[in-house]
Amino acid sequence: MKLTLIYGGKSPEHEISVLTAASVMRHLDYSEHVVLPVYINPQGQWIAGTECHEPLSNDTTLYMEASDTVEYRSSTQYETSLGRAVVPSDVLSPETLAFPVLHGPNGEDGTIQGLFETLEVPYVGCGVLASAAGMDKIVSKRLFREAQIPQVPFTWIRRYQWENEQEKTLQRIEGELVYPLFVKPANMGSSVGISYADNREALLVAIEKAFRYDRRLIIEQGVNAREVELAVMGNDDPVVSVPGELVKQQAFYDYDSKYINNTVEMQIPAELSEDMKEQLQHYARQAYLALDCAGLTRCDFFVTYNNDIYLNEVNTLPGFTQFSMFPSLWEATGKSYAEILRELIDLAMERYQEREALALEGNE
Repeated sequence: MKLTLIYGGKSPEHEISVLTAASVMRHLDYSEHVVLPVYINPQGQWIAGTECHEPLSNDTTLYMEASDTVEYRSSTQYETSLGRAVVPSDVLSPETLAFPVLHGPNGEDGTIQGLFETLEVPYVGCGVLASAAGMDKIVSKRLFREAQIPQVPFTWIRRYQWENEQEKTLQRIEGELVYPLFVKPANMGSSVGISYADNREALLVAIEKAFRYDRRLIIEQGVNAREVELAVMGNDDPVVSVPGELVKQQAFYDYDSKYINNTVEMQIPAELSEDMKEQLQHYARQAYLALDCAGLTRCDFFVTYNNDIYLNEVNTLPGFTQFSMFPSLWEATGKSYAEILRELIDLAMERYQEREALALEGNE
């Protein structure tokens, strides 16, 4: 099977996407697959390499610039490879399987999934609805509330409100929630644009920062809790991993803490009672079904020291480097990275064949 691996993208999470692509390429079974790397540069240009029948020798090889020739350059120093500029229809067809590892906007939010649907291309991961709803923290929290999944108190604001009714908006926030608060862009992942605020002055700074990434923000009540994550895979009958915990040495981990300074530690499996583990797995499954997810997600929870559970968010395209929480959770549950990839490809084809069968029935 020919896989089109799509990575990079116009997103603050561009670098994470390239690291994920490198991990996927290292663990694929090349006796079953040939891989076409397609790099989307920060300006949004699609650049294709040549088909690979084995892993590339260096992660930096995946960075490409458009050229008349194609050449994978392996170097310990940063040196872009050469690829050909393409449009999506040049590299996507019903005979290929798209494997997007694009994190954040324009990759995880339903936009590229809509492109795959339009071109009738099978693809790995969640569909348009689940991707869009999962990426939008305001929409997803409303759906989780409808599904009766517990969440921390929250509210949201729009840029227009902030620019025209700032004092009124502040009074509403402080009337509905109690410090400390977390301020987040509605559509962003990997802690990009998120800030912790324990007073009004910090809240003002946090809101201005978050508005650099989105026109809508969500503001959540802070809780003193453990951060526990579970991985989910499947289509209509999803399976949930053992829980893992982010071991906190500070109140809040931002983007640099997670990906640049690498100061976050994971404890897998998390030290939880069997009853707590089963509750978390139940809520993770319910959240997955509430969004109509497919393929994979990671569900993030808060577990307070009074044993209250709150769903934080669902990530429909979680970090997927070999050291990320998602594959690490499955390894502890009994699935290797290579087995995860095989299963994701099988799930993608299952969902694609289901869509094709429905299309045929609808045309009869």
